[in-house]
Amino acid sequence: MKAVVELAPGQAFERQQSGALLVDVREDGERAAGMAQGATGVSKSQLEASLSAWLPDLAAEIILICATGIRSRQCAGVLQTAGYLHIYSVSGGTGAWEAAGLPMSEATADADFLERYSRHLRLPEVGLDGQRKLANARVALVGAGGLGSPVAMYLAAAGIGHIRLIDDDVVDRSNLQRQVLHRDSDVGRPKVESACRTLQALNPHVMVEQQRTRLLADNVESLLDGHDVVIDGSDNFSTRYLVNDACVRLGLPMVYGAVQGFDGQVSVFWPAREGGSCYRCLFAEPPPPEFAPNCAEAGVLGVLPGVIGLLQATEAIKLILGIGESLSGVLLQFDALGMRFNRLQLQRDPACPRCSHNVRPYTAATPT
Repeated sequence: MKAVVELAPGQAFERQQSGALLVDVREDGERAAGMAQGATGVSKSQLEASLSAWLPDLAAEIILICATGIRSRQCAGVLQTAGYLHIYSVSGGTGAWEAAGLPMSEATADADFLERYSRHLRLPEVGLDGQRKLANARVALVGAGGLGSPVAMYLAAAGIGHIRLIDDDVVDRSNLQRQVLHRDSDVGRPKVESACRTLQALNPHVMVEQQRTRLLADNVESLLDGHDVVIDGSDNFSTRYLVNDACVRLGLPMVYGAVQGFDGQVSVFWPAREGGSCYRCLFAEPPPPEFAPNCAEAGVLGVLPGVIGLLQATEAIKLILGIGESLSGVLLQFDALGMRFNRLQLQRDPACPRCSHNVRPYTAATPT
């Protein structure tokens, strides 16, 4: 195969003016910052998956442009192999085109959005539409402690538009070993206030709603309703069962996490989805207190909630975007000492006291 011919931006512009087709093969989120004027926008992966649909004429003069010239050169090689006769790539890409003072189309998103989420916008699985989904999403996060800290920080950084933070506790100095939302100066202050300050400093475009309250049977549904995803960052069984039962009734996915000592586990409980189950399918009732010591009694490695919380945040983002394979129907176990992950397949309990079909009908919810 002959080498791909690269054109300087000025040469490419002259050929475009003479009738050559200029194709921008960056992702949609990248093109939102502006394109070479007159270019057709289609991502490299989309173009290569359906060449004839986008470029039906093998003899046409086609010039490819990307961000720096690397992807367009690679794509040009694919087109040459497919039999296209007159294929070129713009050296230096859109950056060089703009630096040369050549005409550009207007940006379709504001500069802060494009810069802040630029790495998401380059991912075909996220892109511009996906990032806007994240911006429109509502997540209820139960707990601003060890698990809630990394969850909240990465959801805010990812651009989740609305985070309802539910916690009634205050910051204790013993929290600081793992609850990275808070600072030493926050000791004695409500966790939701401390968390809100940290998250707003990280991403001022995210709405963080403080709910300094304890979840109870008479308020749990009203606090969780209307959200796309509920994340359980609680540290006690009574709250976890309340959250699970409310999510089952509301048809919402619950992203579960738990830590103790050097061990953690993560799952998605969502019986409204085929193959899903609820927390009670795994543990029908809370264990006796002597078999379930909390972190204050048993201790916990400080970094462990960070690992598990990041996995929870990842699952929440995947659910909102509708990408990948969620942990619904799977319990992911993590052993920090052995640095091992283990996957256990979960089965829905047909006699589950909460999500069984003969208990109460439920309606599937799909994150927006």
